[in-house]
Amino acid sequence: MASAPASDLYVKLSNARHPIDIKLLAVVACCMAIGLVMVGSASSSIATANYGDPFYFLIRQTIFMTIGVIVLAGTTLVPIETWRKMGFVPLIVSVLLLVTVLLIGREINGSKRWLPLGIFNLQPSEVVKVAMVIFMAFYLSKWGDKVCGPSWIEFFKPIACLGVVLIFLLIQPDFGSSVVIASSLMGMIFLAGARIGKFFVLLVAGGIGAGYLIYDAPYRLKRLNSFTDPWADQFGSGYQLTQSLIGFGRGGWSGEGLGHGIQKLFFLPEAHTDFIFSVIAEELGLVGGVCLIALLFFVSWRGLRIGHLADRAGQKLGAYMAYGIGLLFGAQVFINIGVSSGLLPTKGLALPFVSYGGSSLIMNCMAVGLLMRIDFERRTLGAVKAVKKKRGGSSHE
Repeated sequence: MASAPASDLYVKLSNARHPIDIKLLAVVACCMAIGLVMVGSASSSIATANYGDPFYFLIRQTIFMTIGVIVLAGTTLVPIETWRKMGFVPLIVSVLLLVTVLLIGREINGSKRWLPLGIFNLQPSEVVKVAMVIFMAFYLSKWGDKVCGPSWIEFFKPIACLGVVLIFLLIQPDFGSSVVIASSLMGMIFLAGARIGKFFVLLVAGGIGAGYLIYDAPYRLKRLNSFTDPWADQFGSGYQLTQSLIGFGRGGWSGEGLGHGIQKLFFLPEAHTDFIFSVIAEELGLVGGVCLIALLFFVSWRGLRIGHLADRAGQKLGAYMAYGIGLLFGAQVFINIGVSSGLLPTKGLALPFVSYGGSSLIMNCMAVGLLMRIDFERRTLGAVKAVKKKRGGSSHE
């Protein structure tokens, strides 16, 4: 029987209630809008002092957001099968970027995490986060049965690839990104069906490794001590955390009002980047902070939901990519807010869609574009099946 006419498929898709995930798109737009407003509020003083223009960071963030929207739209147009054909390319690109930044990268605050590109600094770790999710999704979709089988060797093959990337990240050093990438990719392997006993071995090994890294680097041990009691040295190693906590305390339930916070006035370091949530808590209060957390975790939940639906539809590559992106967002939000609220030791990590920074914003937009494409293909597959079922099936595409 001939395949279903394109007009039938078009009608089926047109009659769908939502041909694309409108809710995800709307929430992401809200997060970016809030981020743009808060970057403008948190950066005006430092922008005036350093560049003589209170809107310096706001203008740049607007440009980054525009590029991010274009990237999101472009990524939505790329078929998921195209990413499968890349194979090991995302892993190779990740390693090359991390090696390059170690060789010629720009050092800021003792870390080599940025590649100067003239108009802005590229942070390779942000690219690596998405690239490694794509690679792991490809690997699991192709060899997932072996990885989840009884063989320890097959289980450790993708772990070894992840280990290479983590080594280069820790050399920078970038402990925060290492934790985010490792936890997200481990979550992907777990959701693929790997045996939980193997993760226990990795957890023990990871705990020993993390303990050694903390002991080996005095600044990490100092951060840990400051985390346990920041007020013991509130003008030294605990300064950033205590200033952040003061912002939380000043905010109360409803906040001081947009633009009326004082911690951003050279009291709180990195107010418009890693610690922007403290500014949000001070100016918008508990209510505003909780609303933003709900929006950000909705993106994470939506990614996992899209992955679950794609998995049920048999689209393994898209499912694993969506799982990874959902976990990636969730881990970044949890760690960033945990750090600024004193729940976790201090580490540099951007709050998705909210913190100032082109690399983070653009790559997060790309990740959302991937989610939109995965969900669209899952819905399209459902429409095709419905038309074929109505017409008695087809042996030709």
